[in-house]
Amino acid sequence: PGTWGSLGALPFGIILYGFLGVWGFLAGIIIVSLVGYWASDKFDQGIGTHDNKMIVIDEVAGQWIALIPVFTLWGIQLLPVILSFILFRLFDITKPWPVSYIDQKISGALGVMADDVLAGIFAAICLLGLHYAGFS
Repeated sequence: PGTWGSLGALPFGIILYGFLGVWGFLAGIIIVSLVGYWASDKFDQGIGTHDNKMIVIDEVAGQWIALIPVFTLWGIQLLPVILSFILFRLFDITKPWPVSYIDQKISGALGVMADDVLAGIFAAICLLGLHYAGFS
């Protein structure tokens, strides 16, 4: 579900950026994150689980965060978009510290959202590094 959620987030992020630019895209990230916090809290409380695999709005937020450097440095280009997807999924699946700490120790909606947000930040940092290393 996480991979499909991330993949599904890409066209919507591209469309949002295409119509509203980077500031609209950043506003979209904030809105998705807040709605995701609320919705994951309600869903997990309703079925009595934590970070149920049916919740994918956290992947949308994380994937969109990973797209920030893509849109600001390259615009809408296929290879950087694909790299953002691969890097986000890598960090979301492998969960290096502190992503793993958040995933295991932070309960509730904050834990659901925060590990994917941090995985997105890690992916964004790697993309920035690639850009400044000369990848274009």
